[in-house]
Amino acid sequence: MGKKEAHHRILKLKAWLKQWNYDYFVLDKNGVSEGARDKIKRELETLEKEFPEFVTPDSPTQRVGSALSGKFAKIKHLTAKQSLSDCFSEAELLEWEDRTRKIVPGEKLDYVSELKIDGLNVSLIYREGRLFRALTRGDGVHGEDVTHVVRTIETVPLELNEVGGASVAEYPVMEVTGEVFMSKKNSQEFANPRNAAAGTVRQLDPGVAAGRKLEMFFYGLSFPENKAVGQPTSQKELLELLQALGCRVNKNFVHHTGLESVIAEYRRWGKKHSSLPYQIDGLVVKVNGFRHQRLLGSTAKSPRWAIAFKFPAEQSTSRVLAIEVQVGRTGVLTPVAILEPTQVAGSTVGRATLHNADEIERKDVRVGDTVVIQKAGDVIPEVVQVLTDLRTGHEKKFQMPTVCPVCGGAVTRVEGEAAHRCMNPKCFAAHQQQLEHFVSRHAFDIDGLGEKVIAGLLDAQLIEDAADFFTLTEADLLQLPLFKDKKTQNLLAGIEKAKLVSAPRFLFALGIRHVGEETAEVLANQLELPTHTVKVKMEAQRDELTLFAEPAADAGENVAVSELSDLLKGLRTLKLEDLQQIEGIGDILGASIYEWVHQPETEHLLGKLEKAGVKLTGTAGSGAKKSDKLAGLTFVITGTLPTLSRDAAKALIKAHGGHPTSAVSKKTDYVLAGTEPGSKFDTAEKLGVKIIDEATFLKMIQ
Repeated sequence: MGKKEAHHRILKLKAWLKQWNYDYFVLDKNGVSEGARDKIKRELETLEKEFPEFVTPDSPTQRVGSALSGKFAKIKHLTAKQSLSDCFSEAELLEWEDRTRKIVPGEKLDYVSELKIDGLNVSLIYREGRLFRALTRGDGVHGEDVTHVVRTIETVPLELNEVGGASVAEYPVMEVTGEVFMSKKNSQEFANPRNAAAGTVRQLDPGVAAGRKLEMFFYGLSFPENKAVGQPTSQKELLELLQALGCRVNKNFVHHTGLESVIAEYRRWGKKHSSLPYQIDGLVVKVNGFRHQRLLGSTAKSPRWAIAFKFPAEQSTSRVLAIEVQVGRTGVLTPVAILEPTQVAGSTVGRATLHNADEIERKDVRVGDTVVIQKAGDVIPEVVQVLTDLRTGHEKKFQMPTVCPVCGGAVTRVEGEAAHRCMNPKCFAAHQQQLEHFVSRHAFDIDGLGEKVIAGLLDAQLIEDAADFFTLTEADLLQLPLFKDKKTQNLLAGIEKAKLVSAPRFLFALGIRHVGEETAEVLANQLELPTHTVKVKMEAQRDELTLFAEPAADAGENVAVSELSDLLKGLRTLKLEDLQQIEGIGDILGASIYEWVHQPETEHLLGKLEKAGVKLTGTAGSGAKKSDKLAGLTFVITGTLPTLSRDAAKALIKAHGGHPTSAVSKKTDYVLAGTEPGSKFDTAEKLGVKIIDEATFLKMIQ
């Protein structure tokens, strides 16, 4: 075969295989058998081997590339990722609808339900219609680059279809989101298909991943600028557009005019979901219209317009062999049931939380009882109920200890709280838990500093507090068992990288009582800290890359950082009442933060950390106070603003002393309206509330 004829044949074969994949995976059409398709693919492989000059990256033969030699790069997402809120009953679903209706009163809502695939969330970036990069969800802001594995998934199009007459080259940058999963058939050798899929996606060798036959369903699509592809106005239209683009959508999505229909669909799948060739753990229910989605907005963690309606957790029974007490990082004692090992939701469970003494008394859990256990949210094992009919009379009641089982300190139950707490401020169990929290994934994220390593460092008196992690030397680590040269160098490198940390992560890491990730973010946004520029290597930024950058060895970059002493000064300028009035903090959290900020130990720890080289990145607070131009004024935002997102507009209102609310009343001072404003606009007109546009609002704060 001549070169010209071979080129023509290769183009024909590639086009045919692309169409076959679309018909088979997206449209569920069985035109020809997989055997016939494999024969065509082998012919293409033979021709490309003979004429390598005609091999292109989008060829079906090029899905498996070379293995990675190291860990995955962390890359910033095109759009921030949020997690869904869960509900586990029909009553909770109706409560969710009530909450949404309060935000959009008078609006008629419709819904789309989709099967909640039990897999791994992955986002794909397409440039000019071709697959460019694939990222795991990660922490929602940065994900791991797993493009080399995702390319091996046959249900992932390497090039999108042409839609609406536009050529693929005209397509804007698109981000397509979906769930990577492993079918029951291909996951039989694994205990948990979801964990198997997650582990396969993070394989360094794409050849191994290809052999495990991952699949993917798509359900999300965003493009910042779009002139070539039609703009959907609802989730239903979006799913239809995804299919047209060649992205496989799960066909079991349903459009509903009300929640009664959603509940009926949930009940139907609750009875038959085990017959599916893949695992699902419920339905995802979404408000259908994008206008309504924009009006509903999001919390710091989750969209208000969507919820995961989960099936009841898989349950099993076991026997309580003992009840032990763990001491947490704040000194709280948590009783834990030690169980006869049993299988629950695909994994072996030998321990289950009993939460607190009140919970033990309410459920009447005794040592020796036969109990029903489940995974709450399919994650944390818990005791659901005691099968009292199976008691023999030899079961023993449990009493919370009066002294700490670890340090021997006095244990007290604080008035108004369910928890028992060790009152010894130097309790070494709580201290170890605090140190483990400090280096955990959502805090400083230092690989290699696990429970046993930290215990060894404490036993060897190499560390006293978290700041000492950053002054460890090679000689220190080599004193510990199992530490060799390679492991030591890896840990020291990880510690060095962690010296640059964002303000929210830093505040979360400190373990301030009651302060979780969301509160840490809110608190960080109240501060506008002075910054200066330092030059750092790319590796010192946790291997983060920009979305479209290629990895560059030893690349240096200027980074704006703030000092910890300035953070402490900024926090100490906030009065107790200031903290308590911050939306999302309130009285209890505000008092806890205020107490922590003014402790001498806090200044000592932050001073040690600063001396060790820890610096804050990204510390300009979007919620920081800039002026009092809107002091005392209440705003309601409705519709789509020309340049500001709803969250950005709210941040500006707060930054200038105003108060954003969700409902229009006679007490509302201004309604900030954009296009398609909805019923809030009408309510404002009826009540005589002043309506302004974005331009007027921006003039008010100039």
